[in-house]
Amino acid sequence: MAWRLTPLLLLLLAWTASMCSARNRVDLLNVCMDAKHHKTKPGPEDKLHDQCIPWRKNACCSHNTSQELHKDPSLLYNFNLDHCGKIEPACQRHFIQDNCLYECSPNLGPWIQEVNQSWRKERFLDVPLCKEDCQQWWEDCRTSYTCKSNWHKGWDWSSGSNKCPAGATCRTFETYFPTPAALCEGIWSRSYKLSNYNRGSGRCIQMWFDPAQGNPNEEVARFYALAMSAGAMPHGIGLLLLSLVPMLHLWLLS
Repeated sequence: MAWRLTPLLLLLLAWTASMCSARNRVDLLNVCMDAKHHKTKPGPEDKLHDQCIPWRKNACCSHNTSQELHKDPSLLYNFNLDHCGKIEPACQRHFIQDNCLYECSPNLGPWIQEVNQSWRKERFLDVPLCKEDCQQWWEDCRTSYTCKSNWHKGWDWSSGSNKCPAGATCRTFETYFPTPAALCEGIWSRSYKLSNYNRGSGRCIQMWFDPAQGNPNEEVARFYALAMSAGAMPHGIGLLLLSLVPMLHLWLLS
C-alpha cells in the first residue's frame, strides 16, 4: 500500500500549494509600486512618449510622466545626468529606458520591497536584468563621465539639482563601474542584479523590447511570482500533510 500513498500525497501537495499560493501570485502580478509618480493601478496609456511606448497597453505611468522622463534634468526628480559634462546620447538612452521601466512597468511585483523614504513607500530590489541589456548599458556609457558609483545618495542638492559632492572627482563611468555588473547592480543601490540569462529566456527582465511582439516581462514576472510563492509554503504545507497522514493511511488499509 505504500506505493499508493506517495502519489496521493503528491497530488494533495500540488493541490494545497496551488490553493495557498493563489493570493500571493495575484499580489505580485500586474501591480504598481507605491511611489511618487506611479499610478495606483496599471492600465492603458495610448499616448506614452518615445522610449516609454513599449508599456502603452498596460502602464503604471501617465503620459505626462513619460514626457518628463525624456528631459534632462527632469522636473520629476530634478536629477541631472550631465553632472560631469554632457553624457553620450547612447548612454542617455539607457537611463531614459531605465526610468521608463521604473515608472511604467507593472511587471516588477516579485521584487517590490517596502521602504521608508519621503518620495516613495516602495522600491524594487535585485530585479534580474537580462545580460545583454546590462552589458550594452555599460558599453554605451563607459566613456561618459560621472563622480559617484551610487547615484541613490550622497549628492549635493543645495542648488535644487544634484551636483557632485565636495571632494568627488569626475572620471569615466568605467573608472567607477569597472564591469557591467558594477554598473547595473551598484548605480541604484541594487535595484538590478545582473542575470546570467539572455533576452527571450523568460527568466530575466528586459529593459528594451519591441511592443509589437508583446511584453516579455509578463512571463518573467509570472515565473518568479510562482517560484517565490512556492518557496514560502513548504513549512505550512508540511504540517498540514503530517496531520493528514494517519487518516490517509487508515483509509488506504480499509
